[in-house]
Amino acid sequence: MGKLGDQILEGNQNSTLYYSDTNEVDVHLFEVMKRSIYTYRGIVKLADKPYQSTQPDDNGDMRKVWIFPVKPIAEDTAMMKLTEKEIVKLSNRELVRRLEISRADKVPQKTETIVYYRDPYLKEVIKRIAEGKCQYCGAEAPFKDKNNEPYLEEHHVKRLADGGSDTIDNVVAICPNCHRKMHVLNDEADMIILEGIAAQNVNRLKLLLAYERKVLK
Repeated sequence: MGKLGDQILEGNQNSTLYYSDTNEVDVHLFEVMKRSIYTYRGIVKLADKPYQSTQPDDNGDMRKVWIFPVKPIAEDTAMMKLTEKEIVKLSNRELVRRLEISRADKVPQKTETIVYYRDPYLKEVIKRIAEGKCQYCGAEAPFKDKNNEPYLEEHHVKRLADGGSDTIDNVVAICPNCHRKMHVLNDEADMIILEGIAAQNVNRLKLLLAYERKVLK
């Protein structure tokens, strides 16, 4: 509290928040991303000792303000997490503040994951069919790998986690940029295009093998 001049602790809610670890008062956080629009983020508690900083007041005059670092008190912090659209609207100062608070609570955790087998021979077959070009955008591979081969990434049109198969009719070779696009957007139109390309890879492999047999005769 206090929009003009130095902020003080005595006689206002700043004092209530300052001593909230011991005065048994619940602290509820509301955030304002746009003027007059309040978003409830849940019950919070002090994450660190409050401190003073220097910032301009509503008139632009520099003054001392109280900073209260807070963190969610519930284990389920979903309400405290901002969406990507909300995050991009934050100021640089607010981003750094949130980063410092978020990082303070991070500890290593053990998790169990399912690892799906990807056939290395299939990966090489798809890359040879692609002949150094992204099968989606048609651009040349952006660089060569350690084996001096054009770098492309295999992509399963239907994800293995969703029941897709690790077979030639479900795999394409695309550049890193397109690969990331597929996973970020997960666009249905892109998937339809890639399904067609993967289906054509079956015929391309037959042509590749036929050509090789002809050359070896």
